[in-house]
Amino acid sequence: MTESILGNIHSIESCGTVDGPGVRFVVFTQGCPMRCKYCHNPDTWTTVKNQQMSVDEVLIKYDGVKEFVKNGGITVTGGEPLLQIEFVTELFKRAKDRNIHTALDTSGVLFNSLNIEKIDKLLEYTDLVLLDIKHINDDEHKKLTGMSNKNVLEFAEYLSKNEIPVWIRHVVVPGITDNEKYLKELGKFLANLNNIKALDVLPYHDMAVPKYENLNIPYPLQGIPSLSKDEAIKARNLIIKEFEQNRKKNNS
Repeated sequence: MTESILGNIHSIESCGTVDGPGVRFVVFTQGCPMRCKYCHNPDTWTTVKNQQMSVDEVLIKYDGVKEFVKNGGITVTGGEPLLQIEFVTELFKRAKDRNIHTALDTSGVLFNSLNIEKIDKLLEYTDLVLLDIKHINDDEHKKLTGMSNKNVLEFAEYLSKNEIPVWIRHVVVPGITDNEKYLKELGKFLANLNNIKALDVLPYHDMAVPKYENLNIPYPLQGIPSLSKDEAIKARNLIIKEFEQNRKKNNS
């Protein structure tokens, strides 16, 4: 059964340190429906078959480094891993059989509240969701990614309802998401969720420009400066302040 489920894999990082708790074995899936203007992995967009791997083959690679990631686990990211939900589900199921911590890094854009059977099966074996909220405003989200954030926010609420632990990720881009109004709106939205374990506010950088050049793709944010760490901390503090104020209101 597992041999028949093949994943379209972009690459594997043996010892990742930014994709969940501890040191992680990170699987990057191939294919993504969004076209985020600041994406640093445009080579993962296409769904054309890249490296086909079975669950067993992935776990064999994990076994080769398991001593280094024993305090972490397996993270599946992308691209967008929900494009290959059956493969990720089987991988996580097998991982849980071996007591390996599992983390799903997703935009949530493919969540469909009218068809949740497959997502429920995946979440049964998922210890943590790293949820990337690209933009809190739907119109601005469409401009930034090419798609609506409706499914993303519904997925966030669904995870909260089902008490699935979540790390929220948000990239702060000068002139786009580095906006007091939108940062406050994000904090207000997050205050309605009861499952947030961490908030990663990441500063925009343009280190992916060479990748775009190699792929002959115009870089959409040409000329926009990178955000400093201090500015990212300021943005995070603004989100948290709004989060805490609204959480108090909600509980009063």
